Amino acid sequence: MASVGALVLAAAAAFGPSASADTHWHFIHGVGAHHTAKPHPGKPKPGKPKPGKPKPGDDDANDAGAPHDPTATNGGKSLPGDEGLSPTELKPTAAPLTAYEMPFPCNEVWTGSTRAGHSPSVRAVDFNYAGGDLGKPVVAAAAGTVVTAVVGPDKPSYGQYVVIDHGNGESTLYGHLDSVLVTVGQVVQAGTQLGTVGETGNASGPHLHFEERVGGAVVDAWFHGARFPMGSAQASQNCGAVAVTDIPLAGDMYGGQAAEVMVYRKSAPAAFHVTRTGAKERVIKLGIGSDQPVLGDWDGNGRVDPGVRDPSSRQFTMQVKHTKTTVKFGKSGDLPIAGNWDGVGAWEIGVRRPGSGKFILRMPDGTVTKVPLGDANDVPVTGDWDGNGVTDLGVYDQATATFTLLQTDPMGAPFTTVIPFGAPGDVPVTGDWDGNGITDLGVWTPTTATFNKRGAVAPAGATGRVKRLTFGRPVAR
Repeated sequence: MASVGALVLAAAAAFGPSASADTHWHFIHGVGAHHTAKPHPGKPKPGKPKPGKPKPGDDDANDAGAPHDPTATNGGKSLPGDEGLSPTELKPTAAPLTAYEMPFPCNEVWTGSTRAGHSPSVRAVDFNYAGGDLGKPVVAAAAGTVVTAVVGPDKPSYGQYVVIDHGNGESTLYGHLDSVLVTVGQVVQAGTQLGTVGETGNASGPHLHFEERVGGAVVDAWFHGARFPMGSAQASQNCGAVAVTDIPLAGDMYGGQAAEVMVYRKSAPAAFHVTRTGAKERVIKLGIGSDQPVLGDWDGNGRVDPGVRDPSSRQFTMQVKHTKTTVKFGKSGDLPIAGNWDGVGAWEIGVRRPGSGKFILRMPDGTVTKVPLGDANDVPVTGDWDGNGVTDLGVYDQATATFTLLQTDPMGAPFTTVIPFGAPGDVPVTGDWDGNGITDLGVWTPTTATFNKRGAVAPAGATGRVKRLTFGRPVAR
């Protein structure tokens, strides 16, 4: 049995008090169009302000008066001496080492402003778009790695937000997002969409709260080699081609029991590229570049088939030969998984919600099972750790290169096993490398596009020989 590979190169609110999944099955004959995030019920459509609130584009449609939560994960802070100063009293900061562009698609014109008392720093920029902000795309200002992706409907302070590490102690923060489309550990390029503009957290209207930071302290915003003048409107020059990203996975697609390694290439169109011994790689086109890949035995024949999930519409598309089945499940920031939760027949879908650290499994009868495991920054993995035919759960901490596997003892009591493997920054991939019915552990090193398949009698056993295979496109750092 092979498991779904990790989706970390491509997080979220708890289910509401009503139904936890909007589920419907039907057959389609092609991949549907990508859906953008819809305005929340009760929120205005783009360009239509809330009654009594500033119209999007107004300079005062900014962060609400409440300060940013100082305990916010990877939140910003003021430079020493900045607190209490007005914008005109600030001393300019040096040009960044990172070549930043505006955090919006090419040629879009946005107005950036600040004010005295702007939290956490008067150097932070609130961006508004004259045609209406809500739902507009937010893109990475420069290449880097997503180190924080906070999601949830009632988050304080920044609300839903993303932080990207650009190296050299420099980072950027994108706050008050309506939707978050990236996950912790994902490598992004300038222009990669991170989410959409919103008004979550302490915001009095839709806008993007943006910070450029050094060592966590907010500094002056620079775009296209020049300091950004507060109160000005500029056209984004974030126009470079976005590098194609590969996402590693593994599973038995050919019925040979052992898992094949593969990548999901987020190109146009997106496609699964599957290794084949002694033959050219197999290419299966499915989805678009912003979709999240997932593998599963959708028809119960013992082989995994391809699938994708559109994070904005929450829709899974599962393909068996030329037939596609769709179902909506989870929230927009969730990470898709799949497995045989009951050990019978076809696989079921599920998600992991980084905001709560819970796996949410859709059972064959449509009910939902929630399993807490790991923290917000962990990456989900699945596999049959003991060979009993039931898919088990696990997480991988990329910072410490450590797997934590959840199992059940003969008495039915859950227990976890911690297994270090790989190096910090590696992406977890699990699969039955030797075809013995027990899922093994592995990692994919993005900078070299190398799969490292861990040999062991069982996942918790001592590490034996590590087999390496280079496949996919390396990620430039």
